[in-house]
Amino acid sequence: MAPLRCFLQLFSALALTLGPAAGEMRRLLALEAVGKAEELTEELWVASLPGDLPELEPECRRLLVAFAEHSAALTDCLGRRARPVRLCQACHLDYHRLLAQYGNIARAVGNSSESHNCAKSILTSDRLQIVVTLSEFFNETWEAANCANCLKNNSEGLSNSTVEFLDLFNKSLTCFEHNLQTTYLSPNNYTEVCRNCNETYRKLNDLYNSLQRMNRQDGEAGHSAHLCIDVEDAMNITRKLWSRTFNCSVSCSDTVPVIAVSSFILFLPIVFYLSSFLHSKQKKRILILPKRIQSNASLVNIQEKYS
Repeated sequence: MAPLRCFLQLFSALALTLGPAAGEMRRLLALEAVGKAEELTEELWVASLPGDLPELEPECRRLLVAFAEHSAALTDCLGRRARPVRLCQACHLDYHRLLAQYGNIARAVGNSSESHNCAKSILTSDRLQIVVTLSEFFNETWEAANCANCLKNNSEGLSNSTVEFLDLFNKSLTCFEHNLQTTYLSPNNYTEVCRNCNETYRKLNDLYNSLQRMNRQDGEAGHSAHLCIDVEDAMNITRKLWSRTFNCSVSCSDTVPVIAVSSFILFLPIVFYLSSFLHSKQKKRILILPKRIQSNASLVNIQEKYS
């Protein structure tokens, strides 16, 4: 603290020499002196510490810095790919690097036998447990996005069905864009888009429905019944463009069978009531009395006649 004491004594002597006529100069010098004192105090305080993180050994500090770098890379990727959603296809490498680095911390031990365990020092040495909280946040985000349903079993890349879907999705958008350029004279007329892009859109929609059915079957075995967020968002975008923006209708290849079945169902009540009427109509029956009843009846008539 000797340099600081000498500086303050020099400032006091200079202020007395100037006298009361130089109040403004004394005020400026006082502010400068305070700033110098704060800088010197900070330098002395930093110089007295053994290191930036004295509770961590060099190996543990290296693991923590690496985890921070991977967390920053994954956060940057998630933020950039949030809209339109491309999390699973763009960030899966960053996510698995972060998982690997967290595993390194959980298994790591300092070099010397007397050193603290890096896992204990980094993960559970304080109440907040920042590293654990960050890891849980990334895991929950990844699971909520169902990215495992878009990746191969070993997570090395996208599955074949996802690649096929994204290829059809890109073809659909390209078709939309190409046919929109031909309708610049009538911006509200999307007939060309509906006609020329119908086949591509139908293939994309059929593939998406097929993936949904397959995923529901796998969901019964304990997996998530939802597709990954990349595929769901891509299909939602395409359907909104097709139905709301372009006002196109989905052409059905089974139109004739559907019309035939619908007509048959509508005609069933008529057939039912007509058949009921025909079979329920009773014919007039002629009552044939027996001879004995006829003779008795004629006898009764004769008696009534002569009575």
